[in-house]
Amino acid sequence: MKHALVTGGSGAIGAAICRRLAADGCHVHIHAHRGLEAARTLADAICAGGGSAEALAFDVTDGAAVTAVLTPLLERQTIQILVNNAGIHDDAVFPGMSALQWHRVMDVTVNGFFNVTQPLMMPMMRSRWGRIVNISSIAALTGNRGQVNYAAAKGALNSATKALAQEVASRGITVNAVAPGIIATAMSESAFDAEAIARLVPMKRAGSPEEVADLVGFLASAQASYITGQILSINGGII
Repeated sequence: MKHALVTGGSGAIGAAICRRLAADGCHVHIHAHRGLEAARTLADAICAGGGSAEALAFDVTDGAAVTAVLTPLLERQTIQILVNNAGIHDDAVFPGMSALQWHRVMDVTVNGFFNVTQPLMMPMMRSRWGRIVNISSIAALTGNRGQVNYAAAKGALNSATKALAQEVASRGITVNAVAPGIIATAMSESAFDAEAIARLVPMKRAGSPEEVADLVGFLASAQASYITGQILSINGGII
């Protein structure tokens, strides 16, 4: 059984990814920061359905806290599937954006990627098999008003994806990013009404978290062994 770690696993997209990986036979470590109770509830539901999962908590921006949790975990088993899903919005038009808003978003997405991914690399490389999937955004590809910080952070994640993929390809490890468009979550429902979605999305609907999870599940599988360094969009034809 392969072990998977999904950061931000208690949110809508993260939870769908956890359920998909568990259904594919992985033991899933469901990460949360403030949503630990939701992560535990999800882990219990996965186990009740015959899967294997457990919840864990740390702040991805705190390197020492990440190390304190992951080091004993890695002493017991190698995590061969990592989904970097943790991320936040803190939107404002750029002239009115505070330094705190800029640094908070960059810290979670970019520094969080480093803090979680780097400790997993050597054990994963020694196993000569691994899958890293970074959850990006259409904002990194097209830009979005009021999200200069978010677009910059996800753009940096895309670049890190391509560079790391080149470093570890010979070790049987693939590194890809998934860039969702408008996905039906509580966050998107407050930002896009049905009329806006029909205008923006050629498919005339929002995507579902499960559709994103299906793409992640494929990229995490043995069938995706020759796909690496790619940014895969899932947006209903917006771009």
